Amino acid sequence: NEKTYIDVDAMRPYVMAFFKAKSDSVNNIKLKEYEKIAKDGLAFLEENKSKEGVQVTESGLQYVVLTEGTGKTPTATSSVTVHYQGTTPEGTIFDSSINRGKPATFGLNQVIKGWTEGLQLMKEGAKYRFFIPQQLAYGSNPPQNGEGPIKKFMPLVFEVELISVND
Repeated sequence: NEKTYIDVDAMRPYVMAFFKAKSDSVNNIKLKEYEKIAKDGLAFLEENKSKEGVQVTESGLQYVVLTEGTGKTPTATSSVTVHYQGTTPEGTIFDSSINRGKPATFGLNQVIKGWTEGLQLMKEGAKYRFFIPQQLAYGSNPPQNGEGPIKKFMPLVFEVELISVND
């Protein structure tokens, strides 16, 4: 019974090369997936902006006024209470204060840029639908690192009712 001995130090470069090649392959697959998500998102927003009632801000935020409000308008540092529902462009709900049955309260300087900008367009009592480009949403840093419903570089859709400005 003969034993074969492996020189671990001699094998290390080959093992490292194998794992690097495997990692590069996975990264290339992910990169192609992200490119498709970004391209599909741009197409979604391009088509959406020509729909009736859709307005577009200088930053690229798109919105539709569903109900006009009559109360106060928040500033970029205001605390607000809202009811909202967030979906992917395909309509998958990923978060909803409505489904939880409890409005959310937060500072506008604590949320994604699209919310900070969009809510400053509203008055208390208003209800808007926002179509948020990826650069005003989570971009390359979504929750759960993109493993949940919100993918990297994905635009998002939110229906938001501004209940109150709390400052």
